[in-house]
Amino acid sequence: MSGGLPPQRPAVPADVPAITQLMRDSIRELFPRFYDADQTASAVTHTGRLDLQLIDDGTYYVHEAGGAIVACGGWSRRNRLFAGVGDAADDDRLLDPATEAARVRAMFVRADWTRRGLGRAILETCERAARDEGFTSLSLMATLPGEPLYRAYGFREIERVTFEAPDGVLHQAVAMTRPIDPL
Repeated sequence: MSGGLPPQRPAVPADVPAITQLMRDSIRELFPRFYDADQTASAVTHTGRLDLQLIDDGTYYVHEAGGAIVACGGWSRRNRLFAGVGDAADDDRLLDPATEAARVRAMFVRADWTRRGLGRAILETCERAARDEGFTSLSLMATLPGEPLYRAYGFREIERVTFEAPDGVLHQAVAMTRPIDPL
């Protein structure tokens, strides 16, 4: 991590309320530039919730500044690609690092902390950790506000998708992938 960034650490269960608040505030602030009011409200409810398995697995990270969590995100060795569409039977299935991509999950930055390198720092941590477990690529489902960060980090678009949230609201997203840089 470069100098000047607030410290990064693994998230712990006690962080869940602050992370949830950060997710929802970030969605309220950043999504209206890309999504309409119904989509933003739907995302607050369905996208702005943390998959606790990420914390249990030790693969979710936060940056803190002034006693507040200002960025969060992580990766998963499990099959779930993203929150917001309900549960699937094989969400908890462990991925095969030899044939499947590790999942980048739930990246959020507080609006007043965007474009300072926090998202990149979390992606670097995710990439390192996934590489250490034998993964050779990363995949994610980008929201439209997150797409520029992922492109800048070297993710490439697989396809643009529209998915339906549990409340029936349609959301646009971008499936993306990136090889993990070898050591």
